[in-house]
Amino acid sequence: MQNPFDDRVLALSGPARDYLPVTPNDGAPLPQVAVALYVEVGGRVRFVSEAGAERDVEAPDHGWILCGMRQVKATGTTASGIHALIVT
Repeated sequence: MQNPFDDRVLALSGPARDYLPVTPNDGAPLPQVAVALYVEVGGRVRFVSEAGAERDVEAPDHGWILCGMRQVKATGTTASGIHALIVT
């Protein structure tokens, strides 16, 4: 099977190479820095941005948070079905 990602230069503009399920955690970062989050069930998402700032964002059902992030915090996060978009 031919893989279109084999010769592709990775770009932050996408497409992502994988979606990783996210379990919000106050003590541990994501396994890889995400370029965005997809949220199945809307609510508040508290995260640490790639720049190191802690942020709170309201996401709708089936919504996107388009920001690089290092961690999704459990405390303060009410959204669920969260997936991190990974480029690398």
